[in-house]
Amino acid sequence: MARKKKSAKKHEVLERFEMAVMQTVMGVCSLSADSQQTDDFGCDMQFVQAVAPIFDWLYTDYWRVQTIGMSNIPATGRGLIVANHSGTLPFDGAMLNLAVMRNHPHKRFMRFLVEDFVFHSPFMGVTMNRLGGVRACPENATRLLEQDDLVAVFPEGVKGLGKLYEDRYQLARFGRGGFVRVAAENDTPIIPCAIIGAEEIYPILWKSDILAKSLGIPYLPITPLFPMFGGFGLIPLPSQWVIAFGKPIHVPKSVLDDPLKIHEKSLDIRNVIQQMVDTLLKSRKSVWQF
Repeated sequence: MARKKKSAKKHEVLERFEMAVMQTVMGVCSLSADSQQTDDFGCDMQFVQAVAPIFDWLYTDYWRVQTIGMSNIPATGRGLIVANHSGTLPFDGAMLNLAVMRNHPHKRFMRFLVEDFVFHSPFMGVTMNRLGGVRACPENATRLLEQDDLVAVFPEGVKGLGKLYEDRYQLARFGRGGFVRVAAENDTPIIPCAIIGAEEIYPILWKSDILAKSLGIPYLPITPLFPMFGGFGLIPLPSQWVIAFGKPIHVPKSVLDDPLKIHEKSLDIRNVIQQMVDTLLKSRKSVWQF
């Protein structure tokens, strides 16, 4: 009986996937060049709505995302979500945005900062822009916050995105603490965020630096499925994700007078997120179930 129920559930998930793909294709095909209405950063809300079905399926059925602490995100006004980064490809930014849009009382649309290399990759840069992604730099973050936007930043950068599986959930260095300076200069609360599940979608066993340089990318991941199985190896694994938001942290403007204070505050926030990640890992039953 239990086996039949499980089989029926898988069938329903596959049916929803087929429907999501069909709706997404139809939605994208219905867009015309004249219909594109983008903001200053290239975000196209019509495109966001067109591809929503496939991202909704990934969020609900495939990665079965759960959220914790949504009340810590402000109802209105600016906010800087600082999260750990992983997953080889930047799916975490898209899932984080969906988590806020779906579960926040005011259905806020979040902008997320993306590494430079993504914008040097064919099609990826334009696609990320249209989805709401913005090239990661202090100037862009400041412009978004001045518009009272909700912005997500991943201070680990490429080091976090291309982390080896053996180093999973061990946060990399947070750069020079630029996000702390941006928050202080713009009187913006920092919301620490922990994401688990993304580390397992593409378990990186090894990275080829030589091949990566020849391709003009920061790293070429070698996973259990890629490149051995070609394009099929690019299908992410169905781990279960949990996204947790911590209490807002307010950074006083006094830190701006001392680079050491900025660095110390960056370390403090990194430690907060690491503790949040560790707590979530202790709570989950397995990679596939929380």
